[in-house]
Amino acid sequence: MVPTPITPRGRSRRELLKMAPLLGAGVLLLPSGRRAVIEGGLALSDRAAAASFRTSLLAPAYTDADVTPLDRFPLNSYLAHDPELNLDRWRLLVDGMVSRPGEYTLDAIKQLPKLTQNTRHVCIEGWDVIGNFGGARVSDVLAAVGADPAARFLEIACYDDYYETIEIDCARHPQSMFCYEMYGQPLTREHGAPLRLIIPTKLGYKQPKYIVGLRVTNVLTKRRGYWVDQGYSFHGGL
Repeated sequence: MVPTPITPRGRSRRELLKMAPLLGAGVLLLPSGRRAVIEGGLALSDRAAAASFRTSLLAPAYTDADVTPLDRFPLNSYLAHDPELNLDRWRLLVDGMVSRPGEYTLDAIKQLPKLTQNTRHVCIEGWDVIGNFGGARVSDVLAAVGADPAARFLEIACYDDYYETIEIDCARHPQSMFCYEMYGQPLTREHGAPLRLIIPTKLGYKQPKYIVGLRVTNVLTKRRGYWVDQGYSFHGGL
């Protein structure tokens, strides 16, 4: 007796849906699959954060009574609490899409309108504090150097080789500042002297210290940020 050939039947839609979790689990078992899922999730999160960002939405501001004492403000540095930057010879190198590139002294930055605010600093490691910060708005610095309105990004270079990239609209947020004072005193070495970035709408890793370079550009390079290049969110918003 000749056996009847078995004809493969098509899978129903319901059967395929039942198999989807198994297929997904199989993908996640592969390193490349996990990486793709994580990167896709981060990209989606960044797009959603960028779409919802508004310069008119301010981070909470606090009273002086709410401020965390300076000696309880954690130190969290990339390499060392003091990279031994020569503060007397410090200059901020500005280039890229600006009409007035060059080297700017701290006194030149201090000539701009001063912003003082009590805002929360949130670290991705799980701690947060309310600090008192003083400095010049990033938007005022950008205006002073003649930043091109078509620019999309702000690249920050630091003396300890840390680097970061900020979207230009976040940089222009009215609470974003180049900070040169904390608690009414000049910024100390361990807290990023002579200049650090304060953006209360973002996580701490997006706020570099020991700043020495500022580049205005409309091109997002592969060096997007030290921790971003390790897999952290590019937007890093709160």
